[in-house]
Order: sequence, then structure tokens, then C-alpha cells
Amino acid sequence: MDPRPKAVVLLSGGVDSATAAALTARDGVALYALTFAYGQRHAAEIEAARRVARALGVAGHEVLTIDLRAFGGSALTADIDVPKDRTPAAMGADIPVTYVPARNTIFLAFALAWAEVLDAGDLVIGVNVLDSSGYPDCRPEFIEAFERLAALATSAGVTGRRRVRVRTPLISLTKAEIIRAGMAAGVDYSLTLSCYDPAPDGAACGRCDACALRRKGFVEAGVPDPTRYRAG
Repeated sequence: MDPRPKAVVLLSGGVDSATAAALTARDGVALYALTFAYGQRHAAEIEAARRVARALGVAGHEVLTIDLRAFGGSALTADIDVPKDRTPAAMGADIPVTYVPARNTIFLAFALAWAEVLDAGDLVIGVNVLDSSGYPDCRPEFIEAFERLAALATSAGVTGRRRVRVRTPLISLTKAEIIRAGMAAGVDYSLTLSCYDPAPDGAACGRCDACALRRKGFVEAGVPDPTRYRAG
């Protein structure tokens, strides 16, 4: 029996989730990775998540299908153009159309259910307030509210058997600091994918907000960018 404490980590296959997972594993925690096929246009990230999970040697990895295209409301789940070539000022000016309504709430709810079955004490999510493109569900206030919900909504919380914590190891870091931390933890970023609008073969567009933030992070970290970008 594995004596390590357990954590359910939301693993999208991008820089942030891979780094958050690696930092948690370095603390001696058994990782149970949870990835969602939610109808996202950048479904290539699911294979990236599988690559990262294998590299990290997770204790378990589940890929759940929940089709958020039924609701739409986002450039990632509806026929809405993904913004390209935006300036940093434009990215931070408002909530972008790449925001998927309530996505982190939905994902954390599934993670909470699995954590209760596993008797895991932690949920891990790679949210970040500095490079979050204005997403409301990446803020500390949201994380704190979800922890309160978890204490009220689960058998483990109500009986006092276990209080679930939401770990956010990247929340106050810049993208460059995240990449440096991941490199120190042994993350192979060539396995990851951040692009919102990749080519059919998985090559990143190089022009969406996610690509821009990723490129900026590698430059500022002084680390070669291993991303395979679309030609032209």
C-alpha cells in the first residue's frame, strides 16, 4: 500500500498544470491526474496531458468526457474566433472570449468527488493570477470559496474526517517563474501544449493569448522554448 498522501491534480497538458503537478510530486505526494475532454477545440492538449502523466509516473490518470459544447459561450467550445496577436494590455483589459463559463468550478467539483473516494486531502490546480488573461476562476477568492464549499458539501468535510485543501502552487508566480520552477522540478516542456488553436497535427499557432504568454515566459526565464509552432 502506498503510504504517501494523495492529491487529485487537474492536468490539462499545459505549462501551468504540468508544473503544478511536478511541484506537488516533489513534495512526496501520490498524484491522481484528472483530465477533461470537454469539447475544446484544442483537444490535442488531452494527448499532451497523457504524455505529462506518463513522465510524472502518476498513481492514476482519468480522462473524463463532459461536452461543454452543449452550452458554448466560449471561443474554445463554440464557433467563435480565437483572438490572435493581442497586446499584453489588451489581454488584461477584460475577460476574453476564451474564458469557458464556470470551467474551473466544474473541473474542481469532479476532482473533489474523486478525492473523497480516494480519501485524498488535496486538490491541485495550476491557476495563476498574474498571467490569467482576466479569468475570474483563477483568483484566490475563488479558491478560498471552493475550499469552504468542499468542507460543507462532502461527507469527509461534514464528519470532520478530512478537510480538503485546494493547492495552488503557482498562483502568485509569473510565467517565467513558473517555467524556472518547473525546470528545477524536471518538467519536460516539450511534452506540453498551451495553444488555444493548434493545427490538426498539434503544432501551436503562435498567435493566440496562450501562445503569447508561453513565448514571453520562456524568453523571460532565459530557457529555450521547445514548442513546435505552425509554419508560416
